[in-house]
Amino acid sequence: MASVPWWIYFVLAGIVYSGYKVATLTIEDRKVDQNFIEEEGKVFIERMEDEKKRRHKTKAAGE
Repeated sequence: MASVPWWIYFVLAGIVYSGYKVATLTIEDRKVDQNFIEEEGKVFIERMEDEKKRRHKTKAAGE
């Protein structure tokens, strides 16, 4: 270890820190994406339910 230049330790620390940041930001990005997907899914389900109610009303009015 004594024969290794001092700046190598900074490079290694930078690599470890960079890996840590990539991991934490990837996890955060997945959470944001999952929340977006869930909200869009709720909107889609609401549209499906509205369409079902509309069709049921149209069918009941036609009888």
